[in-house]
Amino acid sequence: MPPAIQAPQSSGAALELLVHGVGGTTPQEMLGDPRTVRVTGDATAAVYRRPEDIDGEHHPERYGKEPVAEAYCWSNLTSGNGSRALWLLLLPFMVVNLAHWMRPTASGRTRAVRLYGVLVRLVALSLTVLLTAAACEVALDLVAWQCAGVPDCSNRRSWLGFLSSEQGGWWSQPGRRLAVAALVPTALVGLLWYLSNRTWSAYESQRPLDGAEPEEETPNARAHAATDPVRPALGRAGFWYGRRLVARLRAAHTAAGFLTVAACLTVAAARHDRAADSPVPNTLGGLLGTALGLCALVAVWVVCSRGRSERRLDKRLDSALITFLPGTALALLVLAAGYAAWSRPDWGSSGSLPGEVAFRALTLGQGALVVALAVVARSLYRRTPEPRTIMYGLGGPAVAMLACALGGVMTGGVAQRVADWLDGPGTPGMGLGAAIEGPPVLLSWQASIIPILLLLLLVPVIALVVRTARNARRMGGAIEREYGVERPEPGRTRRIARTRAAAALTDSAPWIVGLVSGATLLLGAGAVAGAWASGQVPGLAADGAPPAIESLAETAQSTGSWLVGFGFILFVACGRRAYRDASARRTIGILWDVGTFWPRAAHPFAPPCYAERAVPDLASRMTAWTGGNPQGRLVISGHSQGSVLAASAVWQLPDETRRRVALLTYGSPLERLYGRWFPAYFGPGPLRGLHRSVHCWRNLWRLTDPIGGPVRIAEGHGVEVDRGPLKDPLAYGRTPELPLPEPILGHSDYQADPVFAQERAALLEQLGPLLPRQTGGETQTSSGRSSG
Repeated sequence: MPPAIQAPQSSGAALELLVHGVGGTTPQEMLGDPRTVRVTGDATAAVYRRPEDIDGEHHPERYGKEPVAEAYCWSNLTSGNGSRALWLLLLPFMVVNLAHWMRPTASGRTRAVRLYGVLVRLVALSLTVLLTAAACEVALDLVAWQCAGVPDCSNRRSWLGFLSSEQGGWWSQPGRRLAVAALVPTALVGLLWYLSNRTWSAYESQRPLDGAEPEEETPNARAHAATDPVRPALGRAGFWYGRRLVARLRAAHTAAGFLTVAACLTVAAARHDRAADSPVPNTLGGLLGTALGLCALVAVWVVCSRGRSERRLDKRLDSALITFLPGTALALLVLAAGYAAWSRPDWGSSGSLPGEVAFRALTLGQGALVVALAVVARSLYRRTPEPRTIMYGLGGPAVAMLACALGGVMTGGVAQRVADWLDGPGTPGMGLGAAIEGPPVLLSWQASIIPILLLLLLVPVIALVVRTARNARRMGGAIEREYGVERPEPGRTRRIARTRAAAALTDSAPWIVGLVSGATLLLGAGAVAGAWASGQVPGLAADGAPPAIESLAETAQSTGSWLVGFGFILFVACGRRAYRDASARRTIGILWDVGTFWPRAAHPFAPPCYAERAVPDLASRMTAWTGGNPQGRLVISGHSQGSVLAASAVWQLPDETRRRVALLTYGSPLERLYGRWFPAYFGPGPLRGLHRSVHCWRNLWRLTDPIGGPVRIAEGHGVEVDRGPLKDPLAYGRTPELPLPEPILGHSDYQADPVFAQERAALLEQLGPLLPRQTGGETQTSSGRSSG
């Protein structure tokens, strides 16, 4: 992407490229000027300057020691229009995609790394099947099979009249009711395919700047890439362009969704044909089931056979595969609908569809995949242990388990609430007074473990609160000594101490995640065992037990059912509010700033990856500007998540360009969050390589910042990277220089600290000699802001 302004070749100008952080901000706020001009880019992401800085490269004498400020604004990639708030419903897909990137650092373990990726992609595939199965449970089982087949239920729903068995119409046969209801999950799968394809075209389809030399897929290249400390995985030519894999996964997941709907129709009809004297030949159901099984095997093969092509810019596309696989699955779905709709006058619907077995198999399969993933992750960690890696390398499996739990809560919540709504005053699954049988028993058992899980979680939460309060009390004396206070104010000291203690809670998050994931795995296994052994919901299964146990079972079942439903309703309400309220939409956008940084390597229906647009944008801008200004000096200045984008863009630069760039990060989660949670990509090795590859790098951090922290690079020579902890607030009380009370800034407004300007000036000085300042010339300061 060439720059819009061509600067003279002899320019000695300095440029500060500002990159904002989480939550986004406007170019006017970043540049501290209500008037801004777009230099290059579009309405989604662009580079801006102040009007007087448009020709800054032509007149470096205007700025003296200050750089020309340029702001890259990418906030619309994550928190733009209201429809993106609905991405909140795709949260399980986003979480499982994160698990793919949380692999421990691997050294010479190519097969284990591939196996890790395959297992995560299979977990992701199971989530697509689970979502589709839940839609089938609601539309086919609860509505078309149970409610439409029971006059007490269908008579209360006028919109079900044409499907009601009591009406005796053409659509009243169970198979035809199921064929009509299958339109709902089919439309859901089609919508997910459309959103995935549309978001790829809008956000991730921009190719990196042409001219970078691709790395050849040779044994020597692979060995060099595995040991190169300067250009790690994030610096590979194809890392931020995963078009081929996303297209393959999209085809496989779409096919899996269609096949799930087709299997529901086929199994229901074939079960009747085998049990009764049906006019439909039994062989049709067998042949259709075989075809569905073969197509499912192809979909699984597509998911397992190929990972990401990162070492080169892979522009190929498997056109035949991505066209014929979902097309074949859709054709089989149409055949299954026709097979189910075949006239069977003696077929009547009673009880429920055989969904219990399907949900049980899905739950057991997900648990087995997570356990296998934990074994592989632990093996990788033992080979290359890094003390700062969370949970001794088990972060990925723990997050994958959370994704499965979120999927279970959302799907179970829909089924439970729809069943309660259809049954009116009755309680589905509890026998007397219930018009319909309700959802599978397993869903009730899974809902019953939620209150237990919350009670277990309450213990560490209380412990953290107590520990935080104690730490805050202990910090009081040290804070007063740090500021040299002669007459301390207890209220001011407490506020500073509490802010620092609360900011340290971020480092306890891994163990909370591990506890929740482990408890979910064990309790989930207990739920499967209970549903399998009893075949009844917990309230009925506890009949005959001691009164206390019976009461606890009924309480857990009812409370869990409402909690599951409340959780789903909360998701929908948040999405609806964010659609209407810009401030709420901005808050939800912050979640995606962290969760959608990574490419869609495991689940194609996850929210789109903004970094596949932002990182090439930044790398292209830096390459173009340094190419047009051979004597120019460039500082890329990133705050919060912007520092992660900045580091990733620097890794993408050619070696000669990277040596001419200085990196300034502040409030940065590079090591504190990304280095611990994603050690293979931001661990000590890659960060040390980044330090050695750029001309100079400084990182600013505060103890009051819950997100940013030191990068912990200590190589024993040269200038240290970390500068901190900075004082926050700048002054304890009133001073002659700061006569008004200073706020506690925490994660924002790093530019308000004088240290920021000092370190930026030091970086520019290290990049090269300053241009002589003209006598009498006006000096324009640059006070760009990039806090988010």
